[in-house]
Amino acid sequence: MATLLDYNPNPQNVYADLIQGQKFALIPRLCLDSGEVLESCPVAYKTWGQLNESCDNVLVLCHALTGSSDVSDWWSSLVGYGKAFDPAHFFIFCGNVLGSPYGSASPLTIDPRTGMRYASDFPQTTVRDDVRAHKHVLDALGVRSVASVIGGSMGGMTTLEWPLCTAPGYVQSIIPIATAADHSAWGISWAETQRQCIYSDPRFADGDYDPVPAGQPAAGLAAARMVAMLTYRSCVSFDARFGRKPPPSSSPSAGRAKPRSVPEPPLDLPRTDVPPAAPAAPKTAERERKKSWGAGAPREPSFSAQGYLHYQGQKFVQRFDANCYLHITNKMDAHDVTLGRREPQSADHDAAALREVLSRVPSGALVVSVETDALFLPEQQERLAACLPDATLATLRSSDGHDGFLLEFEQLQALILGKLKRDFPHFYEATTGTDWTEEPTGLRKGSLTGEVEAW
Repeated sequence: MATLLDYNPNPQNVYADLIQGQKFALIPRLCLDSGEVLESCPVAYKTWGQLNESCDNVLVLCHALTGSSDVSDWWSSLVGYGKAFDPAHFFIFCGNVLGSPYGSASPLTIDPRTGMRYASDFPQTTVRDDVRAHKHVLDALGVRSVASVIGGSMGGMTTLEWPLCTAPGYVQSIIPIATAADHSAWGISWAETQRQCIYSDPRFADGDYDPVPAGQPAAGLAAARMVAMLTYRSCVSFDARFGRKPPPSSSPSAGRAKPRSVPEPPLDLPRTDVPPAAPAAPKTAERERKKSWGAGAPREPSFSAQGYLHYQGQKFVQRFDANCYLHITNKMDAHDVTLGRREPQSADHDAAALREVLSRVPSGALVVSVETDALFLPEQQERLAACLPDATLATLRSSDGHDGFLLEFEQLQALILGKLKRDFPHFYEATTGTDWTEEPTGLRKGSLTGEVEAW
């Protein structure tokens, strides 16, 4: 069982400090799917609400690839009294996944065997490892069973694994959102493209870099994030939002849009210094203007879409670590709920094999799709719904692609709240006496890890 802590066991991790109000637990010895063992394994988590006397009014929320334990940051409009995740009726738990920079064991953690950071030597973890780690924390908190597990994207992968990695009856229901039974060749290919962006930055140095924003392979990580953003949104949303408009910071005197009142970050990505083959000529203002954009090309993006991608790259470099990004994208690629659970002769994408594996999941799952999702295609959620026992499929109407699950709050609110009230009416007949006054992070200052943004 985990030991609950009243301090951060890895204070050197600057990224964990970005998540306000986190708690920590320490697992003495966590055995991984790979056979390796994490000694003194920290897990970061947040909770809202209180356990009832039966210790079963529990919602487990699972974050996506670059999310954190702070649900009020990335699902801000869904947390609070009268909302989908209501601390007056539920004890709400969200654990940070292994490999994330936000506090759980990761490449940023000190290896107790060496006294040094793991860096690229951190053992590869799986979605199933995350479930087992978080189950240890729930045990330490006194949880006896979980009413519902809910998550989107990679969090949806974790949602599917919870009832498969725990004792029958421990999880009562699941709501997997914008996810799939396994990571597709399409998803794996996009992830590999992003990893190559990081590897190609000389400052990556095989993962041996100073793990702070100024010390990491910023150019590669920013480029990886820019590529990822194209998979999270849609052509329709980009055309509608940006079209061929100039960046918001363009000069109004040139007949362009006025600058926004929101402070804009620099739009030029950080560049890696590569030693020149010959002595460099003295820099000139003109050469500086053209730096990194090719001969005759201005440094400033010409279009608003370019500016937005650069903004996302810059923002990401300040909040995420490159080794952690490599680790978690590999974790997603390895996801397959049938792995090790189906008959050896079963073929990949065998519906019968998937149906057999998912037969152990509680009946009545609510599977949620996004109609314009180009990363986790709606067909993948249709397959899930067809193979889960007595499942229902709902579709979010959104032009924002995969990120619709982080943006369509009203639709999600209606779907999740409706499902919870139908399944657990007894939890709504009483309150836990929680005096909850926290304002969701995403509403206070814009989202750090979600898609609520000022740009």
